[in-house]
Amino acid sequence: MTGIEEFTSQYGLVRKIDAFGYLDYLKSNPDAPRKHGKVVLVTADTPLKASRGEGKTTTTIALIDALNARGIDAAAVLRQPSMGITAAGSKGGASGGGKASLTHPELIDWGLTGEMAAIAAAQNLLVSFAEKAVDEGRIDTILVPRVSEVPSRSLRQITVDSGKNNVAERVVLTPTCEMMQIVVVSRSMEEIGERVAAMIAGTKDGKPVAFGEFIDLWRITNMLADAVKPALTETLNGSPVYVHGGPFANVSLGIPTLVSVQMACALHDVVIVEAGYGADAGAQKWLDIACREYGAQWPSAAVVVTRASTWRDDPALSWRYPFHVQRLENYDIPTFPLINLWEGEDDQIEGLKAVAVEQRFREPILGNLFRDGGEALAPQLDGFIEALTNAPMAPQFHSRKGMDLVENVKWIAKSAYGVPEDRILLKDGFIDSLTAARELCRETGVSLDDLAVVAVKSPATMTDDDTKPEEERTVTLKKVEVHAGAGVVHVNLTTSLTTPMPKIV
Repeated sequence: MTGIEEFTSQYGLVRKIDAFGYLDYLKSNPDAPRKHGKVVLVTADTPLKASRGEGKTTTTIALIDALNARGIDAAAVLRQPSMGITAAGSKGGASGGGKASLTHPELIDWGLTGEMAAIAAAQNLLVSFAEKAVDEGRIDTILVPRVSEVPSRSLRQITVDSGKNNVAERVVLTPTCEMMQIVVVSRSMEEIGERVAAMIAGTKDGKPVAFGEFIDLWRITNMLADAVKPALTETLNGSPVYVHGGPFANVSLGIPTLVSVQMACALHDVVIVEAGYGADAGAQKWLDIACREYGAQWPSAAVVVTRASTWRDDPALSWRYPFHVQRLENYDIPTFPLINLWEGEDDQIEGLKAVAVEQRFREPILGNLFRDGGEALAPQLDGFIEALTNAPMAPQFHSRKGMDLVENVKWIAKSAYGVPEDRILLKDGFIDSLTAARELCRETGVSLDDLAVVAVKSPATMTDDDTKPEEERTVTLKKVEVHAGAGVVHVNLTTSLTTPMPKIV
């Protein structure tokens, strides 16, 4: 009997799964055994600092260990972290910690599952083709940036061919690039090829030129043969974990690949999906991009992770956590607060529970997950399991494609950040950027308003200044950037932290 093992191969200390092939097999064989797993979204409070995580991956790992200990077949889908940020010490390694860890965290932290390197090579090869196209007179500007997993201020804006063509180029981190976005949203190699062909290489006399007009795309897609396969690893307790996709939900999609989640749902009863940074970033994009625009599964439940210090210690920012929890509840998603305790905070448990009651939250889940792992959670999951079992049907959400871009961003600001449209500000130059983006799309034959909106901002703030009273908070729109191949448009707002620099430990 054909099963998932037929599509699985060894890749060093992890295994790789041909998710495209497996899902095609299920589609062609409707009677083949499969499950219909429910998705649980793990998100977090907005961190106090851009470089700080609240413990989403540690929570995700502890949660699937706890569910499996309770007899529920659960797996997790994590994003491949960025080596330039996580492994260099700016934040956690995105592979858990302590008793809530993966068996080989170094493979994840250092990008040794291979996808980052392959995606970087593919995009950088595209840029090399674009440079050659400049020499051949096909284009006179290059719009696709090179990528690197090692951030460098000196490479943020460079000029190549100095003294001859003086072509401006940029360098961005690999997980934020358009090639990564294409891998995240695509469901077949053919779709990847079509999307790469639609990527805008540059302009000639102000007119956009797509890569499909002058290169053979199979040189590109073959480089991604292993990169499009999710890596299968496991927790220290043996719970299955699939790793695929890119981080940075503040400046990109920040969600696992859609095929990795779809595949996991065919293999397990419960699939924990981790989205990047806070609920205003990754959760917003899972709901409003992955689900609304690309047909991903709507969550049957959600967990919002916070640390006791984030939740309570800054009165001016204390509004953010209840806002996140209530927003998800407003979507009829049973949402559970989870407080990730650090050493020395056990004596605060009763006080934290009392605050949760005051906020009218569901019964909170608390524990030192680094120290105790899933053992801390398993006894507390009765209410969570009941809510997950009896989760309401997914709402009839609708795509927002076709809505005017500015109106779409205003809707995001109101629903995800709590700022009404009359307090949306336009920075000088925004209208010029918007006009140029519309013209670029018109010349390419696509509608700007049909692209999914990616909000680009600092992960540490929801508005221009979160410490201001509610009636004074604003959101400023800064510039627009089109990623036609990925089918998204970036809108920079608030403090746009696009290339965070790591601290070295």
